[in-house]
Amino acid sequence: MTDTRALLLTGAYGTGKSTVAAEIADVLEAREVPYAAIDLDWLCWSNVPGSGHDQHDILARNLVAMTATYRRAGVHRIVLAGSIQDSVTLDAIRDAVGMPLQVIRLTAPLNVIEARLGASPASGRADDLARAREWLIAGTGEGLEDAILENVGPVRATALRALELAQW
Repeated sequence: MTDTRALLLTGAYGTGKSTVAAEIADVLEAREVPYAAIDLDWLCWSNVPGSGHDQHDILARNLVAMTATYRRAGVHRIVLAGSIQDSVTLDAIRDAVGMPLQVIRLTAPLNVIEARLGASPASGRADDLARAREWLIAGTGEGLEDAILENVGPVRATALRALELAQW
């Protein structure tokens, strides 16, 4: 059986999860490693009043389908990016991917997060900045990770360090 593994980049909003995941994908592609990169926010971004499904349920179901499709296509590494706040959500993600999952929590100082989110043209980023502040104050999502990685330097350096921590 092929060695398949997943890496979850988590952390407060604005810590660079999606950017680092995209850079990791670029590195894996250059190394000719069969991979998939998935931004978890996009798997549950919806508004379906009265459906009986919450975002966590939608995320898990979509992730099960996507990872199964990618594995059938020959993917060996799956890179996930998303802000995970509790062990229930993390356990659901572990179950959904169905392969060993390593969790790296990205961090950045608040002034860096403010600069990143403040520069975004998307109107929802102001809400993300407020949530980032709340998460940092409350310590939301802390303790769920296998490793912590500060993301303040060049994105390529952070991506390579994440791959090193994941032993990929």
